[in-house]
Amino acid sequence: MRRNPVLVLALATAMALAAASATTAAAATCTPGAKWTVFQAGNLVLCADGGVHPRALPKKKFAAAKVRVRGQISTKDGSHPPAFREATIDFDRNGKIVTTGLPVCRGNQLEARDAKSAKRVCGKSEVGSGNGRIQISFPEQRPIPVKAPITVFNGGTKGGKTTLYIHTFITVPVPSAVVTTVTIKNIKKGRYGLRTVSKVPKIANGAGSVLEFDIRFGRSYAYKGKKRSYISARCTDGRFFAKVINSTFVSEAFPPRNTTNLKGTVLRSCKSKG
Repeated sequence: MRRNPVLVLALATAMALAAASATTAAAATCTPGAKWTVFQAGNLVLCADGGVHPRALPKKKFAAAKVRVRGQISTKDGSHPPAFREATIDFDRNGKIVTTGLPVCRGNQLEARDAKSAKRVCGKSEVGSGNGRIQISFPEQRPIPVKAPITVFNGGTKGGKTTLYIHTFITVPVPSAVVTTVTIKNIKKGRYGLRTVSKVPKIANGAGSVLEFDIRFGRSYAYKGKKRSYISARCTDGRFFAKVINSTFVSEAFPPRNTTNLKGTVLRSCKSKG
């Protein structure tokens, strides 16, 4: 049974979810207990869940919101999955990010730091957190699963672009920080008002691939006596859209080196109020 790809709404970040086709047979690869949307492209399988909270939002005015993103990446044949490396995604104009008054973290402050150390130097700029799981796979060795705590930091807004850093820390094969850089800018393309570009560095020199992630984005804060929200949204017509312009997965652990480019359209429902 085949159906058109519909992706779960996700912030950047992070993490792009897109596929050319989907099959119900691939659902067996998803962990039970969540309302997964399953996608498949060749040997690659992506299971996605998440959305904007609260679901009920004002029709005209923007209101404080949070975003949760959950995903699992695997392969049909059980082999080591390709590594997510880059994505460009356009998001609905009914969502926005505000960084005015938020402390800023610089990317070089996160280099070589574990989770506790990263929060110690950049904790005031934290805008999200979660957990992940990475698989390290070297030739002629059994794959090694590694837990990866995730923290998201505000990198500030400059020249019309907002930056955020998604930090995680792995201990295998050697202790090292992995910092994904996400840049966000305003656009005017019909339904779409934000463009995000995410770039993930090589993990363990290409031997590491993300298997699972669960991240919550959002933060309320005060600035000049006013309450603000890092993420705000409204629900004008019961729907949020996002368009994955391109997402790239690269298989680098074993030759030959293969690259898969995926595209798709995101649809997520909301409830208008007021």
